[in-house]
Amino acid sequence: MSPVLADVLPLRTPRLVIRACTVDDLDAVWEYRRLPEVNHWLSRAPQTREDFHTVYSAPALLGSMLVIELADDSGTDADGRRPLIGDVAVHIEDGWAQAEVAEQARGVQAELGWALHPSHVGRGFATEAVRAVIGCCFGPLGLLRVHAGCFTANEPSWRLMERIGMRREEDSRATGLHRSGQWLDGLNYALLAEEWPT
Repeated sequence: MSPVLADVLPLRTPRLVIRACTVDDLDAVWEYRRLPEVNHWLSRAPQTREDFHTVYSAPALLGSMLVIELADDSGTDADGRRPLIGDVAVHIEDGWAQAEVAEQARGVQAELGWALHPSHVGRGFATEAVRAVIGCCFGPLGLLRVHAGCFTANEPSWRLMERIGMRREEDSRATGLHRSGQWLDGLNYALLAEEWPT
């Protein structure tokens, strides 16, 4: 995880706690990411718990994943842990730049992605979590831009992006090969720091 991102966690909203994912969280993340209605749209969908652990315990992926917990303590387990209801990925990356100014474009933007347990869909949790993460990207992290993409058929994802004010920048035909073997249309959205209400 970027030391800068680690320094600003956890994030808190009225209903959620968003914190760094740990190896100990991977079993709980696997429980909802393995569900067909969730993994149908994900970029990576390992088919076994063991493969999931191998892929997601890699430092680059584990370090960019934030888990979403309910802030209220009513659902805590015997160890005092809250149930995980989803996750948000924050991949901090360089912006495109000409060679002479490439250094100034290092680490200026983030690609976001998210997944939510189906039993928590429809209550605004994903919107609340993504808003908090974007606020962190533009606030404490001082990033210039955030972006996210999805298959056009993944309507809940692009509706969320539009709801939080992201701008549709690309609507492309047969741009991504789905694991089903079909080439699907895709959408890309972005937002600049100057467009984010403070």
